Order: sequence, then C-alpha cells, then structure tokens
Amino acid sequence: MEHFIGAFKKFADFTGRARRTEFWMYILFYFIFYVVLAVVDGILGSFALTTIFSLVMLIPSLSISARRLHDTGRSGWWQLLNLIPLIGAIVLIIFYVQDSVEDNEYGGNPKAFAAA
Repeated sequence: MEHFIGAFKKFADFTGRARRTEFWMYILFYFIFYVVLAVVDGILGSFALTTIFSLVMLIPSLSISARRLHDTGRSGWWQLLNLIPLIGAIVLIIFYVQDSVEDNEYGGNPKAFAAA
C-alpha cells in the first residue's frame, strides 16, 4: 500500500524514475480499488464511482507510467502507444516489465539507492 500512496503523493511528478515494484504495486492496488468500486456501482446501478475514481487517478497513473518508462531508459511520451489498440498496450507492457537500466538522463539507478 505504501507504493500506491507514494505514487499518489508524487501525482504530478513526471521526472525521475520508478522501480518495477513501485509501478506494479500501484497497478495492483489501482485494480483492486477499481474492482471494489465497480461491484458497488453494480449494486447501486450506476457508474459514477468508477468514473470519478478513474478521473482522479488519471494524472497519477500517467506520472508513474512516465517514471517507469524513464527507469527503462525511454521517454514518457512512449505512453502514446496506448492510442494504438491492443498492439500499443502489449508493447508498453513489455517496456514496463524490463529491468532498470544503469544511470541515465532521468537520474541514478534506484536499485543502487535501495541496496545502499
């Protein structure tokens, strides 16, 4: 949960890098909250909660995705691949699961800081 809250605290920070753990834990909790809200919406017969949740989480999701791409040595603009149906999402998932690269233009390797 600390990764989700940490990503939410840096909701508009598109600089720096995010490790795989931080990114995937954020995605996991996002998915859990979304499913719970979707069930509540289904019971209530509306889609208001999931819509509001998605809109609130849009900027934090974009920022953590950009930081994850920075960690793999790519620009955050690669997120525009999501506009290509199916293929774009597959390519981005491949980028997201790749290991961190050493120091790059987006900052030092976060694994080096965690090990120290």
